[in-house]
Parts: sequence; C-alpha cells; structure tokens
Amino acid sequence: MHYKPRLHIVLFEPEIPHNAGAVGRTCVAVGAKLWFVRPLGFRLDDYHLRRAGLDYWQHLEWEVVDNWQALLEMLPNTGRWMFSKRAKRPYCEAQFQEGDVLVFGNESQGLPQSMIDAAMDRALRIPVREPVRSLNLSNCVAILCYEALRQWQITPADQSTR
Repeated sequence: MHYKPRLHIVLFEPEIPHNAGAVGRTCVAVGAKLWFVRPLGFRLDDYHLRRAGLDYWQHLEWEVVDNWQALLEMLPNTGRWMFSKRAKRPYCEAQFQEGDVLVFGNESQGLPQSMIDAAMDRALRIPVREPVRSLNLSNCVAILCYEALRQWQITPADQSTR
C-alpha cells in the first residue's frame, strides 16, 4: 500500500509491543503512516506486536529509523507536533493539517524535555484529572488522530476510499 498519508505518527523509542500494535491498527484506520524511532523495547516480529494489530498489520505503512536525527531528515520540518503531559497547551487548541507529524514519547518517560523545549509552541497535552498521571500511549494516539479527522470533517466511511 503506497499512498500519501493523512498523518505521520511517530513513536519515539517505544517500549511495549502491545501499545505499538494498537497504534498500528489506529494508523490503518485513519490512513496514517507509523514511524518507529530506535531503540525499541521489542523486536518488530514480536508476537504481541502483531497480535495487537491482528489482521491489519499487512495494511500498515510503517518505517523504522535509527534515531531522531534520521527522522528529521526524512520528514518535513513543518507540521510537527510533540505530545507530552508536561506541555502547557491542550491539544484542542491546535489546528492540524493533512500531512502533519504527531510525535509521542515512550511509555515510561515520554519525550525528552529537550525535545519539548525545542518545540514549545508545538507541544501539546491531553488534560487528565488527578490522580491519573497520563493516558495509555495507544489511547493518546487514537484521541489525536480522530481529533485531526474531526477538524477535517472526515468520517470513517471517507477513509475507505483512500
């Protein structure tokens, strides 16, 4: 499958194969390309990764890069959004564009503070109530993907034509 992705979803140093598989399923559902930035906390042939994506994995457009710099060289500089519980701006204030890059940190540490600081005007958070520290990574990706589709007024039925 080769198409122009509506979104690019980046998992920066992901650790849990179940989450990565679930994110892959969401990417197929919305027409996004999934990027993995090494190091990974699992092997890409991990049973749990494939199981979480079920029979959708063969439809997923994905790529692995060795480090953040390699990703920066491959993806456009504009439209890059960083997601962190430490960001000040809520995601609902952003205006997403087709082709945007949504970057999510790993499950235990999130994105490095230096990456958030470097993109403070494009750093977003999903508000949660105490005592919850953060939401599951795959849930966060789904929330943001569908927020982008909502802004573009695209329904799931529209996705079947891409």
